[in-house]
Amino acid sequence: MTPTKTPLLQVTDLVRHYALPREKLLGPPPTVKALNGVSFEVQAGRSVGIVGESGSGKSTIARLVMALDKPTSGSVKLEGRELHALSKDELRTARRDFQMVFQDPYGSLDPRQTVARIVAEPLEALAQVSRKEQRERAAESLAAVGLRPTDLDKYPHEFSGGQRQRIAIARALITRPKLIVADEPVSALDVSVQAQVLNLMQDLQQQFGISYLLISHDLAVVTHLCDEVCVVFKGQIVERGTPQKLFANAQHPYTRTLLGAVLQAPGH
Repeated sequence: MTPTKTPLLQVTDLVRHYALPREKLLGPPPTVKALNGVSFEVQAGRSVGIVGESGSGKSTIARLVMALDKPTSGSVKLEGRELHALSKDELRTARRDFQMVFQDPYGSLDPRQTVARIVAEPLEALAQVSRKEQRERAAESLAAVGLRPTDLDKYPHEFSGGQRQRIAIARALITRPKLIVADEPVSALDVSVQAQVLNLMQDLQQQFGISYLLISHDLAVVTHLCDEVCVVFKGQIVERGTPQKLFANAQHPYTRTLLGAVLQAPGH
């Protein structure tokens, strides 16, 4: 019997509740149930999309997977290691294997830093790498995302939105991570640029064997890149399957609502 391969990312029964300020002096604080028992897996070299509207809980999933927040209960394992059980130093070391690309390519880049410093930042945090090697590896990362070594000494404001998101992807790429969590990576970009960035992410996956956890409100975006899609509604996964299956035979009313938004959008 062939042993079961351990998933790269394994999320099990993830729960996150947030306490709100007390409404009454002696009453219990109200809670917001952002996530209620979410489970999914990402295999090495594959991509999973988490799709849902604002407030559905999808960005909470991203924060918990990145260990930027702690779950109320449940587990997040990367290659079998429980991320939320690691010490601060262990987590710092583990982060070379999982990086993040944020929604706003301008807000996530420090406008006071050169591109060379921005892209090399994860190396400074994760490893003892000389300044010369940092610059060389930053140049390699920029080349991988279609930018030039001469861009290293420029600043974020000198680039278009699509180019800035390429810089953000280069920063995530520099540690050669196994997993990239991309939270709405193209929603702030023009429609004409969105496909270019998604195609770039697809090319990088083929080149480096990266896995993606792609967070989006747009079913069409996750369909472009993902092998499996999980539809999140009110903190729970209500439907999952291949993009083809969901488009051909969506079962849940919420999934059909998301599909309707895609079909009504210009260009679909």
